[in-house]
Amino acid sequence: MFCRIYSMYLCVHDMARAISFYEQFLQQSVTIRDDIYSIFDIGGFRLGLFAYQKVNEEHIFGSNCLPSFEFESLEVLKKQMEGKTICFPLTQIKDNWVAEIIDSEGNPIECSTPVIRSLS
Repeated sequence: MFCRIYSMYLCVHDMARAISFYEQFLQQSVTIRDDIYSIFDIGGFRLGLFAYQKVNEEHIFGSNCLPSFEFESLEVLKKQMEGKTICFPLTQIKDNWVAEIIDSEGNPIECSTPVIRSLS
């Protein structure tokens, strides 16, 4: 059996605000902009932003799904955390630096970088 995960989406309340947050956070423009479902292509992985309220869907928010973004160095990771709400402080966990921030829509997201890359 072959299985691959190539996409996920986050529920958003305000599409324009969420796009702005992720364009700044990912340092790239949104790939497909839409009022209901916008997409960022991140190295072949599709990160969707879903304005669920516009189609009258209900969603329960929680912390059981945590998108994780890896950055090239500790310096870059720290820069991406600036001005963000931090819900898990920068901590070394085995061979990685890990932190969690809250996006513009209240979703927790993980930020990490391998310790070895961070030594330079």
